[in-house]
Amino acid sequence: MPDALILSLPGSTLGQTAVTLLLRHHLAIHYRAVFSEQQCSALSAAVYAARAFWNADFDGAHFSLGRSWYAHWAERRARLYFQQAQASNQLLEQCLFGMPSQICALMSQALGAPVQLRAGWCGPGIHIFPAAGWCAQHGGDIHFDTEGLLYPTPLVHTTALTMIVMLQPPEQGGGLKLWQVRYPQQRNLSSAILAAEHLTVSYQTGDLVIIDAYTLHQIQPFEGQRDRISITAHLAHTSKGWVIWF
Repeated sequence: MPDALILSLPGSTLGQTAVTLLLRHHLAIHYRAVFSEQQCSALSAAVYAARAFWNADFDGAHFSLGRSWYAHWAERRARLYFQQAQASNQLLEQCLFGMPSQICALMSQALGAPVQLRAGWCGPGIHIFPAAGWCAQHGGDIHFDTEGLLYPTPLVHTTALTMIVMLQPPEQGGGLKLWQVRYPQQRNLSSAILAAEHLTVSYQTGDLVIIDAYTLHQIQPFEGQRDRISITAHLAHTSKGWVIWF
């Protein structure tokens, strides 16, 4: 049965080769409490304080603080994404206590290699899924994280990861379901594919989860009065080393 490898930081610097190999045998690498409850509470409060700067995506199905490439790409706002990337990064550094830089350092530690912002792109950002909203009721889309690997030059043959730090988990549910299905089987998500072996990772406050970007996954429905708030970023290993974006 598929599982998640549970580790702790500091002390679990795996190195980029080990991460790649481990994700062939585990659907996720799950680090417990990389941010303290106090850090998460402060960051969540700062997210709400910056509500005037939230971006509404997909008619309010979810919101982002910092610009999310996959949402802008899907809604044909790619030009706006790149025009505002620098301003977006500066905003998050200022209002979230240097969070993007913290995430770069955190992922550098986990991978044992420098992680830099992808030039011209938005750095690590925030996803807010409202309580009782579309995702809470239906779950997120079933997808692979490949949008950032297709533009401007296809990078789909490189090592690519997605990382999530859970700042505020919902009261119940909202985990991440992962299937043992890899890109590009997205073209036909048949019932047979969705019946493949799978795993649901349950987050606690401050947990970091790393998955292979080519693994099929979905945010699960959730209940309660608490929004689901997470830091999210994507990474790819390029000729210039590891780069990160949102």
